[in-house]
Amino acid sequence: MAKKQALGRGLGALIDDAERETLEQKVAANLEINIDDIELNPFQPRTRIDEQLLEELASSISKLGIVQPLTVREIGDNKYQLIAGERRLKAARMAGLQTIPAYLRTADDQAMLEMALVENIQREDLDAIEIAISYQRLIEECNLTQEKLSERVGKQRSTVTNYLRLLKLPAEIQLGIKNKQLTMGHARTLINIEDPDQQIKVYYRIIDDELSVRKTEELVRRMQMTRLKDPEKNEKKKQLSKDFQDLSGHLSEIFKSDVQFRINEKGKGKIVIQFDNAEQMERILEVLDKLNS
Repeated sequence: MAKKQALGRGLGALIDDAERETLEQKVAANLEINIDDIELNPFQPRTRIDEQLLEELASSISKLGIVQPLTVREIGDNKYQLIAGERRLKAARMAGLQTIPAYLRTADDQAMLEMALVENIQREDLDAIEIAISYQRLIEECNLTQEKLSERVGKQRSTVTNYLRLLKLPAEIQLGIKNKQLTMGHARTLINIEDPDQQIKVYYRIIDDELSVRKTEELVRRMQMTRLKDPEKNEKKKQLSKDFQDLSGHLSEIFKSDVQFRINEKGKGKIVIQFDNAEQMERILEVLDKLNS
């Protein structure tokens, strides 16, 4: 049964027409490769693999074998690098397979990255943030415009733009999307709120009150109408927001990391210092130690 391509045109769209004939001859060769001769793709964008699903796939492979071959490139004498199929490779190793079927492709590093990202986007189990990050990486690391990107993944440009806008939401909301506490519909509604503090406020209302997308849209509409009815109050909030934006920028320079303020209507709030990895967190802690000494 042919695999359904629900999210785009497929990896073939990444190959130039001039190269297609030569590459198709190699791709047509379905090789049986020693599993120990295949190394993982260093450009693999996926960061999480569900262990239970991996075990289930391994069990299926033990009974039925590999239904869909991997895609690899040759990097040396009988040595290969994975382009697509990391879950299948890991599950095959768990199942104890010695060899594994694979298609051979010719690809440089940029093509590897593009194919890995597009293959990743085509998976049905990705959350919206993972898709958005993959789109952003294609733009930044493969020097694509949004228009070219939409052609690569077979999506309308407006769809690509909506995903990319998710990355402008506060980190708390992005985490909520990844953890499936919010749908894409909820997220699109939150994007229409300009104030990050209000975005956070509505985000927690959605979770606490289990609001549907329609109810969320109604809530946001009411909030926007109230703000328009009280321009003086809105101007004060804008000035307060400007002061905090300036302070946020100053602190971000000190910590070399994004610093945001979360202030409610009563003036209470918190300061959020974001970090992407353990090294960045250590640097932030060092700055705090210096300020405290």
